[in-house]
Amino acid sequence: MKIAVVAWGSLLWKPAPLHLASGWHPGGPLLALEFCRVSEDTPELALALCPGARLCPTYWAWLDTGDLEAARAMLRAREKITPERPEWVGTVPAAHHADAATIDAWRRARGIDAAVWTALPPRFRGQDGRVPDAHEVLQWLATRSGDEGAAAQHYIRRTPAHIDTGYRRLIEARLGWRPLREAHVTRMP
Repeated sequence: MKIAVVAWGSLLWKPAPLHLASGWHPGGPLLALEFCRVSEDTPELALALCPGARLCPTYWAWLDTGDLEAARAMLRAREKITPERPEWVGTVPAAHHADAATIDAWRRARGIDAAVWTALPPRFRGQDGRVPDAHEVLQWLATRSGDEGAAAQHYIRRTPAHIDTGYRRLIEARLGWRPLREAHVTRMP
């Protein structure tokens, strides 16, 4: 079985412990993404699937496994998702996520046997499912300092430039956080 992983954020530049069998390819499914998840263990405002957000391009890579459960386990380990939250790792076939139909159609059109993706919900102020508003995003980012501020800025600036979300435009306009040079590539390392 040939299994692909779909990605859009830090998985692109730090995939370990995922074992990839290829580099990242542009042309993943268009998904509703936004900078709307405050990570529990890193000082980032991460991209997450966000209903109603602008559709954005994604990337994909082959995983170095032909076993769907092993692929799920690798992604769960990389994202530090506990076994109690199996819905936070999306899988097609056999997923019941809002984005499953889109990803399933994409993978079928390319002859891909299965796909996995991170299905973490938006998260803000410790509440899963809570999408911050624009003011909250700017305030949260502006109040990060030192190493935490540098990490938050790096995440947003390192995200591929053509992942053009509404909050990204606002962050660029208000905070001046333009994409880094390496974020302008069309093919990720």
